[in-house]
Amino acid sequence: MVHAKMLEKISSAPGFIAALDQSGGSTPKALSLYGISDSDYQGDEEMFRLMHAMRVRIMKAPAFTGEKIIGAILFERTMDGDVDGQPVPSYLWEKRGVVPFLKVDKGLEAEQTGVQMMKAMPDLDALLVRGREKGIFGTKMRSVIAEADKAGIAAVVKQQFEVGRQIIGQGLMPIIEPEVSIKSPTKEEAEAILRDEIAQQLDKLPADENVMLKLTIPTVADFYAPLIAHKSVIRVVALSGGYTTADACEKLSHNRGMIASFSRALTEKLRVSMSDAEFNSSLAETIDQIYAASVNKA
Repeated sequence: MVHAKMLEKISSAPGFIAALDQSGGSTPKALSLYGISDSDYQGDEEMFRLMHAMRVRIMKAPAFTGEKIIGAILFERTMDGDVDGQPVPSYLWEKRGVVPFLKVDKGLEAEQTGVQMMKAMPDLDALLVRGREKGIFGTKMRSVIAEADKAGIAAVVKQQFEVGRQIIGQGLMPIIEPEVSIKSPTKEEAEAILRDEIAQQLDKLPADENVMLKLTIPTVADFYAPLIAHKSVIRVVALSGGYTTADACEKLSHNRGMIASFSRALTEKLRVSMSDAEFNSSLAETIDQIYAASVNKA
């Protein structure tokens, strides 16, 4: 059973979800953008220690509270870490009023039929139990769509919902994330196929099962309105997908009922060399910008 107060916040509170879940191959790039090059550390353990320090700095910033950030998506190592001696999930909820989510996918398969399916997750149930015990509310898992291939997109959505129902079975809220690449030459066509496939899967869900959706900001404004209105959808959030913060916010502002769940766009202006005052001010400015795009719709 999902946490009732967390569910209420996620389903109805104004704000957005911060994605702090860079992992594996994306960590060096995230650190590089932050101002830490791969020559500044030796091996994975030191790399992840530096990444955790960056995330802690973000989570402790004065502006990083439930007033504008309703949730945060964590990498598994971040979930297992702590902030000032307190486990990250409980710190987020108890000290900051932010609902914790966990990234559970193990990366992507090679592209076939225009899509990248999720790799197998044989240890998923054990991870879900551990996450639930640590206070995690929900999960996130990502697939990628590069082309408007109907069979490929149908396979991605089917896999996402199959895993989603496994997550629901463990008492957690799944975020279904079939990302359409912003570089796709057939992005708009892919989105049309995706919307239909997701709607079909939503219609198959039992009345007592709900999901969240994380989707690329669509080419046509309000294109995902039917999914946002679906009775089985708690919330629809948008990924920044490689857009700059300014572009992502501008595009999002035209999609009513869709809120941000940005990763790189959230941390775009942050640098390790900043003083705490500079860091906190820059983050607060970006949070305000993303919040406005999530709440104030054209």
